[in-house]
Amino acid sequence: MCKSVYCIIFFFLVSANSVFAQLSGGDKNLHLYLLIGQSNMAGRGVVDAESKEVNPRILMLDSLGQWVPATDPMHFDNLKLVGVGPGIAFAKEMLANNSNIKIGLIPCAWGGSPIKVWRPGAKYFKARPYDDAITRTKLAMSQGVLKGILWHQGESDNDSLKSSRYMASIEQLIQHLREDLGMPKIPFIAGEIGYFNKRDFINPVINQLPNKVNQTAVVSAVGLTDKGDRLHFDTPSARELGKRYAIAMNQLQKIQR
Repeated sequence: MCKSVYCIIFFFLVSANSVFAQLSGGDKNLHLYLLIGQSNMAGRGVVDAESKEVNPRILMLDSLGQWVPATDPMHFDNLKLVGVGPGIAFAKEMLANNSNIKIGLIPCAWGGSPIKVWRPGAKYFKARPYDDAITRTKLAMSQGVLKGILWHQGESDNDSLKSSRYMASIEQLIQHLREDLGMPKIPFIAGEIGYFNKRDFINPVINQLPNKVNQTAVVSAVGLTDKGDRLHFDTPSARELGKRYAIAMNQLQKIQR
């Protein structure tokens, strides 16, 4: 078996060319998922050997808008900190019972971003999180079918004042996403923040979402552990969170059928 750097590069180029050929003209079996929120969606878990395993049926839209094999880290919000998030574990679980599809992940999370910057026209440092997510998702939708949105955010709004405004903001976010993407019933799943945070104002608010907005769900963070900073999920917990997102997504998609 060839183990040289050049062979590895050749393998990825061949894989990418094969992927692009399959996606030419669009592919109804390429199921797309938008990943948005802040650092725990982007991923801050420690990268390990599993992080670099390639599944040819799981792709990600890179920072240049190209489909490449999905490996962690997927996001590019902070190249010094980004690591393992829930995205790939989510994709693996979504593939488990469907051998006919591929998964295309659209990473668009920004570490530290409060919910107030997730609206049309809003800036966050040099980025425009909402506008960038819409642009990248529409690009991906020209090649596949959007099946759902994963949201993990709330650490930056986890105080008594900001949390009191959070539900109105997330309802508005979902409305904007569904209108701008032309999909009024697209499933939207939010995740609880870790219970290892020093305060917990935001989770009780997030858990009201399914009662407020149709085709939404919330995944629990109960039992998940941090990487030692009482803020970010460790690698096993990030992957477990991804599996929980997939269970919730499958349930919502069954309701749509």
